[in-house]
Amino acid sequence: MRDVVFTRGSGWIPNVVREDGELKLMLGAGADANHEPRTFTFPIREDHLAVIRSDLGRHLLLWSAVLPLCGDAGTGGRLDENAAVALLDPVLLASPADVDALLRRIRWDRSRLVAHGADIGLLQLGQVYAAMRSATQTPNEKRAQEHHADRRRADRGTVLGPLDAAVLRFTGQYAHGATIPRRMPDAVDAALLPAVMRVVATAEQACAGMRIGLDPRRGRSATDKRAWDRMATAVDTAVRRAHPELADDAVRTVSFLMCSEAAKRSRNTPVEDDEETADDRADLDERVRKTALSFTDDKGVEKKWRRTDPRSATAEFWEFVADRSTPNNEVFTIEDEKMGEGIQVHFYADCLARVTTVREGKGGSDPEYRVEYTLVDGIEGYRNLVSAFVRGGCAALDRHGPWMSDVAEFERARRRRTAR
Repeated sequence: MRDVVFTRGSGWIPNVVREDGELKLMLGAGADANHEPRTFTFPIREDHLAVIRSDLGRHLLLWSAVLPLCGDAGTGGRLDENAAVALLDPVLLASPADVDALLRRIRWDRSRLVAHGADIGLLQLGQVYAAMRSATQTPNEKRAQEHHADRRRADRGTVLGPLDAAVLRFTGQYAHGATIPRRMPDAVDAALLPAVMRVVATAEQACAGMRIGLDPRRGRSATDKRAWDRMATAVDTAVRRAHPELADDAVRTVSFLMCSEAAKRSRNTPVEDDEETADDRADLDERVRKTALSFTDDKGVEKKWRRTDPRSATAEFWEFVADRSTPNNEVFTIEDEKMGEGIQVHFYADCLARVTTVREGKGGSDPEYRVEYTLVDGIEGYRNLVSAFVRGGCAALDRHGPWMSDVAEFERARRRRTAR
């Protein structure tokens, strides 16, 4: 039978309970193997309960001191009750100086105290007991997260100025650098917001006209890493030049904001029909215009496209790639059986082959093909070549060379580029 004797309301602050006639401190900490919260208890006395009732600061200090012991118990171990009980008198009944001395010798959870309003300046000076004069029963988890982030930055020698902090708060990345950034002007002090917007405007001007397309080689929503890096570099350079006082963290978060917004626009935009602009249709020779194509991957899966289909051939091909591309499926073919030509993209080798039928097979003889290779620079290079082939066949690829029919010569060229 367990009865609650004292609680400070909702939240995780430890309660005092009576279990089988014995007073115990009960707290939740950590999780078990099924990710369910673990609950720990250990015995206390009536004089301990009296201090816990009357002194919020000491109550929180005891919690902070016991939490590392709960962490040591892991997902299924037992709490070291002797160690927990040994903390009671030194934390709850000792003088303030002795409390501080104790906390210089043992582990304790700083984040809990910061979340509950401890004076950060006094904590840094080692005056932990005095820091709890400003303690609050209601926690501010954001305050603890930001303090933890500041300590991580300090460990690597980074100190934020007011504008740096404001920029990071604007993007929502002050506490969590891995969070996808977004625009949060309400999180910035009104006096600093104009300066923050000037930084953002510099970044926007630096990447105006740039885009980060999708990279179907890595799935439906993956972005082009090269395009991302180009935009990040352009923004980084411009912001550092215009605002040299900014810390690296602030510059990086603005670059991340611009790139993530550009990538989101690509994900939310229907696949562009880069085959069918009005000028292209006007200039295209109907004799080479593709009417039917087949797409295949390295696993033998095939997809057909016809001109009467509602979507363009390029859009259908790249969707096929996005659905089928894997680390062991990186060769895709587009074939025009009627014209006797096709292309084969080799993602693993950064190259493309164009294949043209020189002589049809007759009387049991095999057909003769001309195969030529060219190196490809990134997903945009592949997009350009695929679009050119779909619009004009192998002949339209001439200007995208050089094309090499000698395999040994091509391999030497590929190795030279890899070595650069």
